[in-house]
Amino acid sequence: MTSPSRLDVDTRNGVATVVLDDVATRNALSTALIDQLIDGLETLAEDHTVEVIVIGHTGPAFSAGHDLREMTDRDLPFYEHLFDRCAVLMQTLHVLPQPVIARVDGVATAAGCQLVASCDLVVASDRSSFATPGVKIGLFCSTPMVALSRAIGQKRALQMLLTGQPISAATAAEWGLVNHVVAPDALADASAELAASLRAFSPHTIALGKAAFYTQIDQTEPDAYAFTRRVMSANAADPVAAEGISAFLDKRPPIWPDPR
Repeated sequence: MTSPSRLDVDTRNGVATVVLDDVATRNALSTALIDQLIDGLETLAEDHTVEVIVIGHTGPAFSAGHDLREMTDRDLPFYEHLFDRCAVLMQTLHVLPQPVIARVDGVATAAGCQLVASCDLVVASDRSSFATPGVKIGLFCSTPMVALSRAIGQKRALQMLLTGQPISAATAAEWGLVNHVVAPDALADASAELAASLRAFSPHTIALGKAAFYTQIDQTEPDAYAFTRRVMSANAADPVAAEGISAFLDKRPPIWPDPR
């Protein structure tokens, strides 16, 4: 039996907005919702009309993390499957060709905080907060720490992980978890403006650069330079860069070719 949809996907003007819509569970990342997110994102990855993806939510929580009700009295294979699928979701965000913006207006905790940290960019309202409180219930946020520590660094991540205390949107911005903090009534416009600014560039170049970023980020410096030299050389030789450079020199708007 197919699980009822907990997602609402709306695509217009090159932007796909994926809305977590399970208010009753505070958008908990159940196995069903994780699977729906993976399937939905993989479908959007193949849609060449979609240039930017925004992940938003209904209700007062972006996501409260894993659904603890479905995690009660389960066997080890269930937990292994759940966390395997969650890891696939977070890594799917990084291999999508489109940039992904999290639009947060509320709390994002545990795996919900992991989802925020895994998105490429984050716009949050000033009433939002972020936490990895698993330590309080004896279930350390081990998988969320992967994305969190890469986003904000070791000491700040450990503070969140070891204390379980939430941080405000302002602190999240200072620490590098959030890009922009705005008033709640300005959130939709701020995320739309950010998405529109990304759409001004070549989707090919955005996809190439995003893929290169996530490949090099965990490499040693010599390996990262060796890899990015190859990427940038191939990029410089492609027709998109040729058009962009010509347009800049000619002082005209570029007309981006589609290299597919």
